[in-house]
Amino acid sequence: MPIVRHVHDLPPIARGGAVTIGNFDGVHQGHARIVSRLQAQAEQVGGPAVVFTFDPHPARLLRPEACPPPLTWTERKADLLADLGIDWVLAYPTDMGLLSLSAREFFDRVILESLGAKAVVEGPNFFFGKNRGGNVETLKQFAAEADIAVEVVEPLEVEGSVVSSTRVRDLISLGRVHQAHEWLTAPYRIRGLVTHGAGRGTDLGFPTANLEGIDTLLPAHGVYAAVAWVAERAAAAAVNLGPNPTFGDMATKVEVHLIDCDAALYGNILEVDFLDRLRDTRPFASVDELKHQVTADVATAKQMANEYLAQRGRPARRI
Repeated sequence: MPIVRHVHDLPPIARGGAVTIGNFDGVHQGHARIVSRLQAQAEQVGGPAVVFTFDPHPARLLRPEACPPPLTWTERKADLLADLGIDWVLAYPTDMGLLSLSAREFFDRVILESLGAKAVVEGPNFFFGKNRGGNVETLKQFAAEADIAVEVVEPLEVEGSVVSSTRVRDLISLGRVHQAHEWLTAPYRIRGLVTHGAGRGTDLGFPTANLEGIDTLLPAHGVYAAVAWVAERAAAAAVNLGPNPTFGDMATKVEVHLIDCDAALYGNILEVDFLDRLRDTRPFASVDELKHQVTADVATAKQMANEYLAQRGRPARRI
């Protein structure tokens, strides 16, 4: 999906619809509920469904020491929102000028003038304006004055827990990527640049793509079943995330073995979807013992990844 970076770049066709404002980090099932109601409101007012999000998260400017790593990068977020049926994503470059607007100024300049909104859809914990000065009650007041419809969508609960970006982040930090996937609208994904590693994987018969420059949250250390993507091509993969204690290497690495793939990927961006955590990282008594375990890991990962891709009509394609 094309991303609009500034309100001045919004074409007329993107104005006069239903708008939701938020970070939408991870694009989880709670976000999907909001998007569903946004689409309904957009249809009712006869305009587009528009997401206004921030790039970067406002906390990165206001409280950088307390800002957690994101779950999605902006382009990935836009693609996930497009998959849910969003018409336009405005990823506004967050700056102090925007964050200095009062609630009244933000409503008038952004929601009313720039977006020309006829309806606004938010969750109950929505705040806007400088120092979070506006809330849903403020929004309702301003909207009523401007004859704009407001719908407040209750949070989604799963087994007594509210689905939120914070909760998803906790699951991923614990390595519980399968449960996180149930709460997200797609498997948890990272991306990184393929660089040269120590070559141990090749020596073992399982060459790996070593990823650097990852700009989102890393799951807990462990071995994972995954799907690797280069452009639109997918391959089953096994990922070792963490140290290599058998060799006395305790540095954290992200090593992706693309199963049945022998392409040279150095210098390419590789994206990885985490399907499930297979085991902890641990030292082995010998290289042969390690190789035996990796062989089993790869077989399990291949089965999981191929089943996942087949279910979605996306069979693995040679990379």
